[in-house]
Amino acid sequence: MHPLQRCSDQFVAGGCIRPSVLAQALRFYKPHWRCGLNAVIPVLSGLLLEPLAWLQTALYSRRLATIQPPDDPVVVIGHWRSGTTYLHQLLASDPAAATARNALTVAPQVGLLLKPWIVGFLNRIISAHRPIDAVPWSALDPQEDELGLVRLTLDTNMAGVAFPRCYPRCFRRYVLASTAAFRRELARFTKLTWLHDGAGKTHLVIKNSAHTARIPLLLQLYPKARFVLLKRDPIASIRSLVQVKQRLGGLMGFQAVPDQLQQVEETVAAHAELMGAFTASRAQIPPGRLVEVAYTDLVASPITTVERIYRNLGIAGWQQARAAIQARATQARTYRPSPVQLEAAAEQRLQELIAQQPPHS
Repeated sequence: MHPLQRCSDQFVAGGCIRPSVLAQALRFYKPHWRCGLNAVIPVLSGLLLEPLAWLQTALYSRRLATIQPPDDPVVVIGHWRSGTTYLHQLLASDPAAATARNALTVAPQVGLLLKPWIVGFLNRIISAHRPIDAVPWSALDPQEDELGLVRLTLDTNMAGVAFPRCYPRCFRRYVLASTAAFRRELARFTKLTWLHDGAGKTHLVIKNSAHTARIPLLLQLYPKARFVLLKRDPIASIRSLVQVKQRLGGLMGFQAVPDQLQQVEETVAAHAELMGAFTASRAQIPPGRLVEVAYTDLVASPITTVERIYRNLGIAGWQQARAAIQARATQARTYRPSPVQLEAAAEQRLQELIAQQPPHS
């Protein structure tokens, strides 16, 4: 990878972390000195933006205190690498849909104050494709809120990406459970999203695989939330996620990346815990507010699938949204996924572990 492209990818994936958040992370976990270069961009960009973050707080605190985002967001959930990004792209292409976008998640602490500048800057530096796969992206492409939240609080799933040797600990602490700081920042980030992208919009779309285990919290914050659960063959999604974790760990990790065999074992365990948490709480979702979508159906028939989601969840404006969603689906036809292949021992272990697991409904 060209050094300039690597710097760009590091900036978008893990730059602009608030200094207090990064300091807490470095105290709480144990960074490895060999990964010190990965800290340069997060440290410098976070320090540079901090005075402007104070200014945004001063200018927008009153509006953030009074604004009320929709209490019925459409929340896209499901294990990582199950088609959640593709569905998010389709849903967010509706002109009436507000969502978190790269221009916000890269630096939410200044995302309102510097929105035009960030959009222009990102469009100049951002790589043609995401560093984790071959998916095209841009400054205004939709992004999951976890990437914005990690700039504001350590208490997210992304902590386990930055400190890959601590992934199981972070997953159980920040995904299967949640802290008061996370709950506070999640509510605040949703308000930031609505201010950033909600002008003239009628509904809010949120995408975050970690939210699969957070149904009670989401219903507490958004009482009328509607959910779309993506489902894919566990072996395929876990295999792909292991590759993503290897790439992200090398790009932005503060610790040496575990080998594939260890990451397979950790990721299989996390998959079972994530889906188990959803199964335990799905009864809390009122009837008519959950749609399940098979990955294969989404890929084979995206427009039919999205229309079903609109109809079953009562999302208004399908006729007005259809053309834009169709255009995004047509654009996606050129996408060719990167090959996903694990080392032989890791692949064998993945097959063994999945064979031992009971299926989740």
